Amino acid sequence: MELKTIPTERVPVRYYEGGAGRPLVFLHGAGGLDMDLGFLDSLAKSFHVYAPLVPGYGDSEECAELRDMLDFTLHTWDVVDRLGVRDPILVGFSMGGMIAGEMAAVAPNDVSRLALIAPAGLWMDEHPIPDIFSMLPFELPGYLFFDAEAGARIMSAGANMSDPKFLQAFLVQNARQLGAAGKILFPIPERGLASRLYRIKAKTVLIWGEGDKLIQPVYAGAFQRAISRSEVVMIPQAAHLAPFEKPAEVIGAITRLQ
Repeated sequence: MELKTIPTERVPVRYYEGGAGRPLVFLHGAGGLDMDLGFLDSLAKSFHVYAPLVPGYGDSEECAELRDMLDFTLHTWDVVDRLGVRDPILVGFSMGGMIAGEMAAVAPNDVSRLALIAPAGLWMDEHPIPDIFSMLPFELPGYLFFDAEAGARIMSAGANMSDPKFLQAFLVQNARQLGAAGKILFPIPERGLASRLYRIKAKTVLIWGEGDKLIQPVYAGAFQRAISRSEVVMIPQAAHLAPFEKPAEVIGAITRLQ
């Protein structure tokens, strides 16, 4: 995957591009793209992949003009337009799934294939989504990984998660990235998507890790009931980070859209 830059109306956008085949746009989650790069490399074996960074992530510029859900939705459509792709397979993970769902609802005739991987965007009082903004590093692996101990080693790269230097670096990065994500995810990741899902016309696959403790699999049923042409694919022995833990299975589910 090659890291490139494209101008938009508001801010230059950094994006990864690679592969050949049908165009596919991948929208990342609140954690950014670092852990998704191996998944994107595998995805690029079957598709021409474009993976834009939300402004403020990685080395991209921040954008104060992105203030609410509509801004994020229209900005991402601007990115797709500038990339010059038409009717790509639209894939969104977690926060990116929330944005992809909004894009497909706002412009239903421009998306014919949609894959939502453990998307945010709905809220059930009986199944609340934990507040990632209040979590310290050592708390995250239990919600993100099927194997929490292995996840902690991956996230820390072998460092002590309680070490002040590790915490400082983690908090600095999170402050920047979650500052952007918080506009649509805080205090709860719900901005009225439930009332718009009926507008989605795309053939949709909903992909969930069976062990997801962040956005529980019960949400898959809620999305499926609201999107007329949708099916659910559950990934065994995977949690919220299913693309990282089970990339082949997730890619197999996406290829159902071809």
